[in-house]
Amino acid sequence: MNCSMKQLHLPNSYQNVLAFIFAIEEINKNPHLLPNISLGYEFHNYLYSHWRVLESSLTLLTGQKDIPNYSCRRENRSVAVLTGNSWATSTQVGTLLELYKFPQVTFGSFDPVLRDNGQFPSLYQAAPRDTSLALAMVSLLLHFRWTWVGLVITEGHKGLQFMSDLTGEMDRNKVCVAFVKIASTPIVSYMALSKEYVILTKETSQVSVVILYYDTDILSDVDYNIEQHLLTGKIWVTNSQWHADMTGKNFILNSFHGTFIFSNHHEEISGFKTFVQEVNPSKYPEDFYLTMFWFNNFHCSFSDADCSLKDCTPNASLAWLPVNHFDTTMTDWSHNVYNAVYAVAHALHEMLHQQAQWPPLGKKEVMVSSPWQLHSFLKNTQFNNPAGDHVSLNDRRKEDINYDILNFWNFPEGLRLKVKLGTFTPHVPHGQQLSLSDEKIEWATENAEMPLSVCSDSCHPGFRKSSQEGKPACCFDCIPCPENEITNDTDMEQCVKCPDDQYATIQQDHCLQKSVIFLAHEDLMGKILTGTALSLTLLTAAVLGLFVKHQDTPIVKANNRALSYTLLISLTFCFLCSLLFIGRPNTATCILQQTTFAIVFTVAVSTVLTKTITVVLAFKITAPGRRMRHLLVSGAPNYIIPICTLVQLTLCGIWMGTNPPYLDTDAHSEHGHIIIVCNKGSLTAFYCVLGYLGSLALLSFTVAFLAKNLPDTFNEAKFLTFSMLVFCSVWVTFLPVYHSSKGKVMVAMEIFSILVSSAGLLGFIFAPKCYIILLRPERNSLHGFRGKIHSGRKKNFYS
Repeated sequence: MNCSMKQLHLPNSYQNVLAFIFAIEEINKNPHLLPNISLGYEFHNYLYSHWRVLESSLTLLTGQKDIPNYSCRRENRSVAVLTGNSWATSTQVGTLLELYKFPQVTFGSFDPVLRDNGQFPSLYQAAPRDTSLALAMVSLLLHFRWTWVGLVITEGHKGLQFMSDLTGEMDRNKVCVAFVKIASTPIVSYMALSKEYVILTKETSQVSVVILYYDTDILSDVDYNIEQHLLTGKIWVTNSQWHADMTGKNFILNSFHGTFIFSNHHEEISGFKTFVQEVNPSKYPEDFYLTMFWFNNFHCSFSDADCSLKDCTPNASLAWLPVNHFDTTMTDWSHNVYNAVYAVAHALHEMLHQQAQWPPLGKKEVMVSSPWQLHSFLKNTQFNNPAGDHVSLNDRRKEDINYDILNFWNFPEGLRLKVKLGTFTPHVPHGQQLSLSDEKIEWATENAEMPLSVCSDSCHPGFRKSSQEGKPACCFDCIPCPENEITNDTDMEQCVKCPDDQYATIQQDHCLQKSVIFLAHEDLMGKILTGTALSLTLLTAAVLGLFVKHQDTPIVKANNRALSYTLLISLTFCFLCSLLFIGRPNTATCILQQTTFAIVFTVAVSTVLTKTITVVLAFKITAPGRRMRHLLVSGAPNYIIPICTLVQLTLCGIWMGTNPPYLDTDAHSEHGHIIIVCNKGSLTAFYCVLGYLGSLALLSFTVAFLAKNLPDTFNEAKFLTFSMLVFCSVWVTFLPVYHSSKGKVMVAMEIFSILVSSAGLLGFIFAPKCYIILLRPERNSLHGFRGKIHSGRKKNFYS
């Protein structure tokens, strides 16, 4: 006899067979579950062919495959069937078994479609509900701030349903899909076996994180393609079914090192590893797969007589093999197989226990006559398996499973270690669902650090996101916030304007409280203006004192002492009123600033006008034949001052009665400061007051200008002209500068204009007189005055 073998790697699904046998043997040894009854079993291997699936199902039901509804079985009839992990297989088998109401328990991953009891009332799912897988994966992405992720999904309704759940969850959490690739499977597409899975493309090379969702254990072509292109440096996030695909592969550089695996949480089933260690062909000689696998891995040979194994490695065990040949760690599907066997056993136990309570019929004890009788018990079966996990076949009573998050370590190649990093618990409050130990993670990147997986780098505080046209929301530009607006977190979509009493920092990442300022006496500008005002006040007082001391001299008497005194006193108040603008303002000072300024300047300008008119009248009197002497003698020009002042008082009264000045704040003129200022109230009234004052000054300047060519004796008109020219120039310049200034500079400009215009009047009108009084006293005597007249050098100063 010639015995030959091909190289064979034991499929991962074989662990399901071992879990099945282990559960059967464990139940048969349990004196409390199905006592005095031994469970038997048989295996049917479903090939990936629709006809073969139906053919195997007929064989299971009838013992033959040629004549439907005719059974060759007389004994050892099955009471239930456990079907595999493929939805297509379960539904095809279920459609046939449903004709006979034959109980079917699937051990594949939970499928919401199979919950439709109207279509598959005889089908039960052993797997726990795992509808939170999409939420769990997105939680992991958010934990590492990965927002640009690729998807590789298996073809079929479960893959499409998962993709729908995942993309919906990603949209809600602002995570974007970089690309989607659908991988065909032989169960769904006949072309899948000849199809090349092209994973490495331009779009995938730019993505650091890819989610792989597997629904079957036959996608090794996808893994092989990834390995062949050596897509190292990428992070793969996958479900627990992924582990089946790499069995038997040996790559020096492994693209899957560092993969994150979401596995259903189970308690460890004691005794299973020991059972696997003791499995061998001599213990299960009918197991063809085990015999071939033993031959390939333990240096066996075949006996020529009966093709039995001989000369194998002594005491060989599956536990000796590397993980890429056989993994002894129990998979999710193996757990489901284990629980499915126990579920059928518990239902059978309950049914037999109930039948035992019935009166005996005939000579024999009633046993299971038809498999359909088991349905009512399977629907209500709930129990805790020997490991403590709760098991229920009622889909409505299932709870979402907790997930263990595993990190796949495969460096050096062959290590194939799965390290538990944490858990995901869906039924706890949001924010507490994910628990992860980051320090245990083995990253697949070159620098062994967590990679970034974003379409655009995060916008730092101070910037806002601006979407890129035609691209997903995760692709954006970072735009600086406008002035006085901030963002205090990363990736904010809108800038927030600071309140008026706060201002944005230079980085525009938070608002600071503005400091309250005003033109204080302690400021340098305040000190300069205060010192200048007081100095000019003292100088004016000194001039007034000088005039009082020399009041009987010709130069003082000739210039109308009363008008000179009035002008000097009003100028003193002009200088002093500027101090009202310095210091912390209040309502009283705001009103006094404008009214005092308007009144004292009106008095000063009207006094200058009176002096100018007096000069003109004096010239007219000296001319022969003039009849205006009575105007000068009667003192009529002196009424100009009270009349002009009364008009200004009326304007100020209207101003104060309608919309007076008030205390205000300016939060925009100076960055980081709130300036306390006096608001003018009615700008119309302010300009009327200022315009009236300007008209008086212009009238004084015009009269003085017309009198500037009088004889030398009456040359005070020249000085009055110059003084009013300076006054008008200052205030004409003041208006545009005042409106273009802000904050303290605006206040300082008003003070400066008051001081300069007042100083112009003081200097041009009184400086020549003080010069004669102090430095040329000989010209201030009656003899000297007459001598000048006789010599033709008459320099009389009339008021």
